[in-house]
Amino acid sequence: MADYDLVVRGGTVHEGTGAEPRDADVAIVGGRIAAVGVITGSGAEEIDARGAIVTPGFIDVHSHYDGQAMWAERMAPSSNHGVTSVLMGNCGVGFAPCRPDQRDMLVKLMEGVEEIPEVVMATGLPWNWETFPEYLDALAERRFDIDVGAQVPHSALRVYAMGERGARREAATEEDLDLIRTLTREAVEAGAIGVSTSRHLLHRTKAGQKAYSLYSDEPEYMALAQGLRDAGSGVFQMITNNLNDAGDEFALMRRLARESGRPLSFTLMQIPEAPKGWTDNLRLLHEAAAEGLEIRGQVYPRPGGVLMGLDLSIHPFMLHPSFRPLVDLPLAEKVAALRDPDLRARLLAEEPWDPNPNLRWLVSTFPNASVLGDPPNYEPTLADRIGARAAAGGLTPHELVYNLLLEDEGQAVLLSPVTNYIEGNLDAARLMESHPHTVLALGDGGAHYGSVCDASYPTSYLQQWVRDAAPGKGVALPRAVRALTLEPAQSIGLNDRGRIAAGYKADLNVIDFERLRLHPPRVVRDLPAGGRRLRQAADGYVATIVSGQATYREGEATGALPGRLIRGQKAGPGG
Repeated sequence: MADYDLVVRGGTVHEGTGAEPRDADVAIVGGRIAAVGVITGSGAEEIDARGAIVTPGFIDVHSHYDGQAMWAERMAPSSNHGVTSVLMGNCGVGFAPCRPDQRDMLVKLMEGVEEIPEVVMATGLPWNWETFPEYLDALAERRFDIDVGAQVPHSALRVYAMGERGARREAATEEDLDLIRTLTREAVEAGAIGVSTSRHLLHRTKAGQKAYSLYSDEPEYMALAQGLRDAGSGVFQMITNNLNDAGDEFALMRRLARESGRPLSFTLMQIPEAPKGWTDNLRLLHEAAAEGLEIRGQVYPRPGGVLMGLDLSIHPFMLHPSFRPLVDLPLAEKVAALRDPDLRARLLAEEPWDPNPNLRWLVSTFPNASVLGDPPNYEPTLADRIGARAAAGGLTPHELVYNLLLEDEGQAVLLSPVTNYIEGNLDAARLMESHPHTVLALGDGGAHYGSVCDASYPTSYLQQWVRDAAPGKGVALPRAVRALTLEPAQSIGLNDRGRIAAGYKADLNVIDFERLRLHPPRVVRDLPAGGRRLRQAADGYVATIVSGQATYREGEATGALPGRLIRGQKAGPGG
C-alpha cells in the first residue's frame, strides 16, 4: 500500500519564498503537501522531476472567467501556463447580482468592456442565480481544472440596487448607498474574495455607453469600502482613471483603504497620456506603506495592448466601408478577396468610421504595432514598428500593413502596444515589477477573446525576463517564482497556497526550464455558439498539479478536474 497519494521526485524545488532552491522530493496526501525533503515512502502516483524545477502553482489575481466558469471546465488559456488559482470579477464587471430584467444590461457591458460576444453569453450563461451568494452557490456546483475565486463587481451591484437609474449613472441616494453597502457585506460573508470597481473611461458597452460605475460619487465608493469593513474581510480592486492626476486618484485610494481597513490594489501601467504617472504612483505606494496602508499596484510584465489580424476582432481595415461585406467570411475567403487589386485600391483610399470613438482610436494605433512572430516577441524595437518600417521602405503604413496581414495565409498577428511601451522597451514595467508594493497580474483570462491573449504571461515572464533576459535586465529565478506564487496569493488573502511546505495546498508545477517555450497565439472556435477565442500553447510544463492531482502532463489535459470555487480568504496552515 502506498504511503502517499503523489510523490514528485528529484526536482529542484523553488518553495515560493524567494529562497535559494534545493533538490528535494515533495509528498502529497489529501490535496495537501505532507513533506518536502528525502521521501523514502512510495506514492500511489509518482512524477520524475529530475532535471526540472518544481514550483508552487502560479496565481493570477486579475482574470475575467466569470462567464467561462459557467460554461466550461477548463480555464484556458490560464491553466495552460501553470496557473492553478485565478481571481475573477475584476474591473467592476460581472454577472451577479442580477435581476432577470437586468441581464441584458450586464451582458452588453461585458461585451463592450471585456470583448465577450453577446451570442456567446446568451448561449453559455445558465442564469441560475440572482443574488451574489446564489452565484457563488452555482459556481460551487461546478468542477474545474484550476481553483477560481470571485469578487463582487460594482457595476452589477449598482444596477441591482438602483435599476435603470444605476445604468444611467444617476447619483445614488442614501437608501441606495445603504443597500450597496449591505450587498457588499453579504457577498463577502458568502465567500466573495472582495469587491471591484472601474473608473476607466475606455470601459464602455459596444455601442459606446460608459460603464455603470463610471463617475460614481465618492460616497458610493465608500459604501463598497464600508461593506468590506462590516464583513471584516475581503480586498478592494480598482482600475483608476489614468487621465486624472495620479496624486488625486491615489488620494481616493488611500481614503478607501483607511475606510475599509482592507487591502486595495489597482492597475498600474505606463501610459502615453500620462507618461510619468507610473513613477508618481510608485512614490505614493511607498508613502501609503509608511502610513500602514496595504495598497498594491497590479503590474503586467508585457506591453498592454491588442493583437491585430484578419481572423481577430481588430485590424487596420475593419472600419473601412469596403471591408464590411467581408467581416463574416471565413479567413480563406477574406484572404482571397483582399488579394484583388481593385479591392486593395479601394481600401487604401477609404477612411475608417465607427460610432464608438474608443474603437476608432484603437484601430488607429496600428502604425505602432509590430509583427508578433514565432517565437512571439513582446519587446520589439522601435524600428520594428509598422510606421518605421513603412517609412524605411517608402510605403505608407496602410500599404505595408496590408501586405503583412496577408502573410501566413492571413494568420499573421500584430502586437499593438498601448501601455508599458511608450519608449520602445519594457524598462518601466521592470521597475514597476521590482517595487516592493506591486504584484504581477493582469492576465485578463476569460476576456478579450478576439484581441488579447495575455493570460500566457507566466510563461513569457519566465522565458524572456528570467532565462533569456539581456544582461542587466534579468530577474533571478527564485524571485520570479515568488512573484508568480506567494506574493499574489498573499495579496488577496489566500494564505493556504503559493508555497511548497508541509500543510500548504498541493498546487505545483514541474517545469523543464531549458525547454520552456511560448508559441504564437492561434484562433480556435470552441466557445458557446461557435464563438472564437485565442489560445496560446507552451512547451516545457512537465506537469501541473492542483490539489494533489495532475491536471496537465506535457501540456495535455489529463481529464482530472480537482479545481473548485474558493470561498473567501484562507488562513495559512494551522491558522
